[in-house]
Amino acid sequence: MTWRAAGRLGAVNEQQRQASSAQALLASGPGLPLIISPKGSLDADPSLWERFGLKRAADKGELRALDESLAEKVAAIRASGATFTHMLRPRGTSRVFIVQGGPAPAPYAPGTLLLWFIDITESERKMEVLHGQNQRLSSTLDALSALIEAAPFPMWYRGPDLRLAMVNGAYVAAVEAPDALTAVQSGLELVDESDGKSPLSQAAAVREKGEAVARTVPATVAGQRRMMRVVELPLGETGVAGYAIDVEEREQARADLARFMRAQRDMLDRLSAGVVQFSRDRSLTFYNRPFARLFALPLDWLADRPEFDRLLDRMRENRQLPEVRDYPQWKEEHRAWFTSGMAAEEEDWLLPGGTHLRVVAQPLPDGGLLLIFEDRTEQLQLASARDTLLRVRTATFDNLFEAVGVFASDGRLQLWNNRFRQVWQLEEEELAAHPRIDALSTRLAKKLKNRSQGALIREMVRSATVERKQRTGQVQLTGGRDFEFAAVPLPDGNALFTMIDVTDSRMMEAALRERNEALVEADKLKTAFVSNMSYELRTPLTSIAGFTEMLANGYAGALPSAANDYVRAILDSVSRLSSLIDNVLDLTQSDSGSLLLAEDHVDLAAMCAASAEGVREAAERKAIMLDIGIDPSVGIVAGDQRRLRQSLDNILTNAVGYTDLGGKVSLRAVGDARGASITVTDNGRGIAAADRERVFDRFHRTAAAMGEGESALGLGLPLAKQFVEAHGGRIELQSELGAGTTVTILLPRQAEAEIAS
Repeated sequence: MTWRAAGRLGAVNEQQRQASSAQALLASGPGLPLIISPKGSLDADPSLWERFGLKRAADKGELRALDESLAEKVAAIRASGATFTHMLRPRGTSRVFIVQGGPAPAPYAPGTLLLWFIDITESERKMEVLHGQNQRLSSTLDALSALIEAAPFPMWYRGPDLRLAMVNGAYVAAVEAPDALTAVQSGLELVDESDGKSPLSQAAAVREKGEAVARTVPATVAGQRRMMRVVELPLGETGVAGYAIDVEEREQARADLARFMRAQRDMLDRLSAGVVQFSRDRSLTFYNRPFARLFALPLDWLADRPEFDRLLDRMRENRQLPEVRDYPQWKEEHRAWFTSGMAAEEEDWLLPGGTHLRVVAQPLPDGGLLLIFEDRTEQLQLASARDTLLRVRTATFDNLFEAVGVFASDGRLQLWNNRFRQVWQLEEEELAAHPRIDALSTRLAKKLKNRSQGALIREMVRSATVERKQRTGQVQLTGGRDFEFAAVPLPDGNALFTMIDVTDSRMMEAALRERNEALVEADKLKTAFVSNMSYELRTPLTSIAGFTEMLANGYAGALPSAANDYVRAILDSVSRLSSLIDNVLDLTQSDSGSLLLAEDHVDLAAMCAASAEGVREAAERKAIMLDIGIDPSVGIVAGDQRRLRQSLDNILTNAVGYTDLGGKVSLRAVGDARGASITVTDNGRGIAAADRERVFDRFHRTAAAMGEGESALGLGLPLAKQFVEAHGGRIELQSELGAGTTVTILLPRQAEAEIAS
């Protein structure tokens, strides 16, 4: 029993597998089944009802819920057991079904019916599209056939065997056949054999080549011999189509045109002018011998039919075109001759060799161009020489400020300008006689303050014309005007004599020289005055300082506290005034070259630190942050330590003084083997562009002076600049208004041996 149970279980599983496979095949098939029991109940897949837009037809009670006619056919075959096919279009949907019905196979009970619903909606839609295309193609074919029949020239079609299958009325008339059917059945060919090839072999060659072929061949049309242009087109395996156009008149006109062109070219070849002709594609089609001789072009090169552009390029290489600044633009303008209409264009060409050509460009009706070159060099030589002389005389000489005269190699005056005549007060008639320099120099000497210089002018002209040497000189006329003159040899053997009035420039030069001497003398007097006043101020200042110190030390008895404050104020003022006088003396000594510098061993790092400490108290009063950065590489230089310290103190004092409360002043010092650099930077008010160029001028005050005293007088930076430059260094300043100022001291390095000495 266990063995049998296992066997039956396997069979059941196999049946279930087969049932699943059958169900999958049924679901993927093109049709959906419907089982109708003998009692009329319906059994189908739910998807069938969905396609019909129903939840379930059985809910309606009968098959009529799907289709009335389908229900009638099912009722009709239930008794007979026959099969049927029915097209069904369910209501409310756009779907189309083919229904195939008949008795259901075993093991269904007798009287059971099986209906297969096959959805052919997409196929039906495609068939409708194809039907519409078929109708349009049929209409197009009818129209094309009517067009071919109405064509005034012969047309034909050859079938797969390349024999005539269809011809139009023009073809029938050309071969003189009674009708198209007779022409096709008899195989009447329009074109005779050519080059030993029959029309069939020609058609076979066209089909083998796979593209349209055109040829001009003789043909007999209505009993007359005509030239026909035959075009045949391959249609694949279906055959070959063709048509023929009568070109007899065109060929006759072409022959007449060829005869006319030969006669015309024979005539043009006998002209003395050069003639060249270009075709529509701008290639050379004709030239005559005068053209080849005129432009020295090889005949074999011209025989290659060069294009218009190539011909112009070759002519330019041979220097047979006018010299132009922009040759590509010039060529583009002349290329427009081909498209300028039927009006002729005329130009004059002056070639580099001196040849003058008259060029006529005549566009041709066929799109070509005819060019005629006439050599007019001999006709225009005299006119050109005359025009050149006039242009040189009027455009060059008469517009010059200088007095100009041109003397020929024999010493005669050839050309002159109005300025020349006005300076020497000569008459036009006298100059028109072209006097020699010997006679002219006698007249010119009368206008000179030193008459002996007349011979100098004559000798200079002779030297320029004969010896080809350039000479210059100066003369003064009797009216007091001064002139500089020169005699220059010209390339053509003549001499150019020029004179320019320098009276005003010399007067201006003398006035400037006198003014400069006066300014120098005034500056010396000012320097001496300031120096003497400084020395004179020292004596009373020393007495004031001495007596004030005695008062401060109690030599005159004890002083009240208020008096002590007054004494200290006097001492401070004396100290500032003494420093100011020392600075003024240093400036005056520097100007006079008497400033003496010590040769100290200056430790720049220590000097920078001491200067920073000197302004720290003033910086703290304004809450200014001092940023000190001294690199040991700044090292040692040789120089006057007091002067260098004074220069740095002045720069730092200015930086602190011109920086607002809460600002920042930076001091940086670095160096290398060549020298040292000390940079002071502040973020204060900055210097306006108008003051930036004058901050190193003595006694100059900027628009934002910081107060009274030395700095307000503008002595700090000028002194620093003079002291640094006295050590062989320089000061650089960079500043922007409202963005702060940077001042850099650059000092050269000196060897320690030199410092020690």
